[in-house]
Amino acid sequence: MKKLIAIISFIALATAAMAQTAEEIVSRMDAEMSKHNESEGFAMTMDIKMIFIGTISSRSYVLGDKMRIEANRDGKDFVTWSDGKTDWSYDPEKNEIEITNAKPKEKSETDGDTKLFKDITDGYDIKIDKETATEWHIRCKRSRSNPDKDAPKRMDLVVAKETYWPVSLSTSVTAATVTMRDISFGVTEEQVTFNPKEFPQATIVDKR
Repeated sequence: MKKLIAIISFIALATAAMAQTAEEIVSRMDAEMSKHNESEGFAMTMDIKMIFIGTISSRSYVLGDKMRIEANRDGKDFVTWSDGKTDWSYDPEKNEIEITNAKPKEKSETDGDTKLFKDITDGYDIKIDKETATEWHIRCKRSRSNPDKDAPKRMDLVVAKETYWPVSLSTSVTAATVTMRDISFGVTEEQVTFNPKEFPQATIVDKR
């Protein structure tokens, strides 16, 4: 019996030693994300659920100043490309491509793209809300000391145990719930560059 108790005690101590805090998990996640740089580009899916409107789902591909967004709303698809100076928007239903001048991005917007999930929990009190065999579910509550009063009051971050990669980040903003998920690295120039040869029959509407 003493030997059995000793084994149980050893297992309990070993398990406790392996336990991680929310801060340690997020720090490791930041380190894993930092292994990738801007030159690789990244892709991410975003779901925006709005009251009375429904859910808009989009997949974004970003490489430097270039970006392509594939969006779907109410079963209708849209595709938009941008190189920072010009935007191309394709409406498959009309088979029409609209060309406009791109709106200048604020520096903070660009930083947000490149940093992605890194330091996302700065200004938040975090704790492990739930744990499964494969994931940590971390609740992020805005700190009283957070200087950004427009920051969401709460965010829910899910981190994969095997890779320490973020699985998803969900939050609520005015009249909408936003979820970012399916993050991957490695985007090619072809994926983010508008190629008119792919739409030989489309009507071009140049509004520049």
